[in-house]
Formats: sequence, structure tokens, C-alpha cells
Amino acid sequence: MQRIVLSSLVIAGLLLAGMPALAHHAFATEFDAQKPITVKGIVTKIDWANPHVWFYINVKTDSGLIENWGFEMGGPNSLRTSGWTRETMKIGDEVIIEGSLAKNGSHNVNAKNVTMASTGKKLGAASSGNIE
Repeated sequence: MQRIVLSSLVIAGLLLAGMPALAHHAFATEFDAQKPITVKGIVTKIDWANPHVWFYINVKTDSGLIENWGFEMGGPNSLRTSGWTRETMKIGDEVIIEGSLAKNGSHNVNAKNVTMASTGKKLGAASSGNIE
């Protein structure tokens, strides 16, 4: 009986340990490295969480409409290694982002670099797109 309980606990632990890996994705499944883009706008939201930090900006189109775009970066630990803190970018900041468009045609981008418009400081986004 003890053996069954121990085996069950080991299996449950292995399944739970694999959950974050299942939630994670490869760059190439969602983004197209052959579709580079540079976007400028005002930060509206920042989700500083694993497995990827996402932030959103309002972008003014050529026709004057405002569109909200989402940008995926690396995880919080990778960003810290690249010089980021939770205070680096704030809601209301103007930023310029270089990255790769989503394959599905949405306004989502895998960020490669983020430049703070006010200071000109450019930081890498520690994203998976920079590796491939």
C-alpha cells in the first residue's frame, strides 16, 4: 500500500512539474520572424508575470484611430538579467518597440527591443524570438 501511495505522489509531482512547460510556447508557433515591425505608442498596461511579461500600448494609426497592441517579452528573471526592473516602464510612458508580428494577424508582437522615447534608452526584451 505504501508503495502505491509513494508511486502516486511521484507521478503527481512529475505531472505538476510539467505544467509550466505545457503552457509555454515556441516563438515560431505564434510569431513570424520574417515580419519585423517597429511600433510607437503609449503604455496602457503591464503584466509582469511568468512565463512571459506582456505589456500593451495605444498606437495611433495613419488615419488617426487608436489601436491597442500587445507585446510579449521574456520572463521576469530574464528581463532582470537584461537590466529591467518593474519600474523601468510605467503606464503612460511612450515607447518604441522592434519585434516580430503574430502569425494570426492580431496586434500582438514578440518584442526584440524596447526604447524609452523620453530617454532614448534601449533595452533587449529577453524574448524567445531573440534566440531563434
